[in-house]
Amino acid sequence: MSPRKFFVGGNWKMNGDKKSLGELINTLNSAKVPPDTEVVCGAPSIYLDFARSKLDAKIGVAAQNCYKVAKGAFTGEISPAMIKDCGVEWVILGHSERRHVFGESDELIGQKVAHALESGLGVIACIGEKLDEREAGITEKVVFAQTKVIADNVKDWSKVVIAYEPVWAIGTGKTASPQQAQEVHEKLRHWMATNVSEAVAKSVRIIYGGSVTGASCKELGSQKDVDGFLVGGASLKPEFVDIINARA
Repeated sequence: MSPRKFFVGGNWKMNGDKKSLGELINTLNSAKVPPDTEVVCGAPSIYLDFARSKLDAKIGVAAQNCYKVAKGAFTGEISPAMIKDCGVEWVILGHSERRHVFGESDELIGQKVAHALESGLGVIACIGEKLDEREAGITEKVVFAQTKVIADNVKDWSKVVIAYEPVWAIGTGKTASPQQAQEVHEKLRHWMATNVSEAVAKSVRIIYGGSVTGASCKELGSQKDVDGFLVGGASLKPEFVDIINARA
């Protein structure tokens, strides 16, 4: 089993209200969280304060995005400083929906990663290929290019989790097979060893995202280079507790 601490992130996306999230939080607060598993929930920005104040301290909270500077005339954006002011310690950056729905470039994502880390936040940095890219056989080319822009902006890797999320498997019900996930994770780790350092390649957590469920999590989580999950839809359901305990 990997020496890296298992990491389970829940990305609530643009879902929930105080009533439904409050019920989910009660379920999570009473859940058994294995001591060797780190759990972080990504709440909508308007509920960051609510989530942090209600969730048990054993569960971390993440913002789902942030901007690349501390403050200024950027209507609708939030900064790492504001996130920290809510007692929140993580941010998800580069999610495929930010890239492909909102048009964020690799360069912007890199700038956000740099500023979030400089501000003391932990970063869940997302990478992943689209279906046409996988079918064209350029998965590695795409994910390595995305990873390079992130890596160029990281000084302290202890605060970074890499989330490999094949875009074709997000919200589609399609999941990469455990073998497909392991193959990409292993190649990413090899890329890190070659382009960053052997020590970082060994220590950095590379988690999988893309239609992870209570049914698929155990086999995915048993792969040598899969260090956890970033969970979308299932993180809003009671089965998220089963996913947290995938390695228990």
